[in-house]
Amino acid sequence: MSAPEAVYFFADAHLGADPHAQEAAREARLHEFLTSLAGRASALYIVGDLFDFWFEYRTAIPRRHFGTLAALRRLRDAGVRITYLNGNHDFWLGPFLRDELGIETHEDALALDLQGHRIWLHHGDGLAAGDLGYRLLKKVLRNRISIALYRLLHPDLGIPLAHVVSRWSRHSRADRPLDGDRLWTRIATPRFHEGFDTVMVGHFHHPWERRDGTRSFFMLGDWIDTFTYVVLRDGAFKLEHWPPP
Repeated sequence: MSAPEAVYFFADAHLGADPHAQEAAREARLHEFLTSLAGRASALYIVGDLFDFWFEYRTAIPRRHFGTLAALRRLRDAGVRITYLNGNHDFWLGPFLRDELGIETHEDALALDLQGHRIWLHHGDGLAAGDLGYRLLKKVLRNRISIALYRLLHPDLGIPLAHVVSRWSRHSRADRPLDGDRLWTRIATPRFHEGFDTVMVGHFHHPWERRDGTRSFFMLGDWIDTFTYVVLRDGAFKLEHWPPP
């Protein structure tokens, strides 16, 4: 029996953003989705902000996310290839995910050739007009010196501090109205001119799609309110909701 060819994409679960009891239901919903992919998917792309904050100290990782890490490990053991693009909340991805879980991690954009499509994949942060200040901040935060300085903070201080900042940033983005057509022009059109036929991003927390002939643009939504994802199966993309109706 041949391996399944379906490829799945999702983003913006922001696990850890709220007290564990408050987000237990949506965390369980995500784990259910991940478990369902075994035997159905050949690959999974996490398009940033799976965690509301992720930082690996030399001898510690955030214990809060053990259940999600275990679900991802089971999925890898089932033969599903997992690729994780960092977002603007979990951009400090370290070697733990690669070495212990077998997850491939990437910074910034990823170009994919899948099932006859040339896909440009990016979390979506720093792409909209007016994001110049953020792009400069991004370079500072990802600097090796910044990472080394943050490691001087004890995890019991550094992780809660980061969650305070992350919570404000996440809500400010999610509350903004979506202008999909503007983002089509700003984000997707330049990539179409570069030869891509499909552009896919997270970050904006609104599920949205636009198709124009052979060109497609998808915003993945989130796993806070919308629980949406995109699946590529038999050469066709579909924006879907979990659980299915």
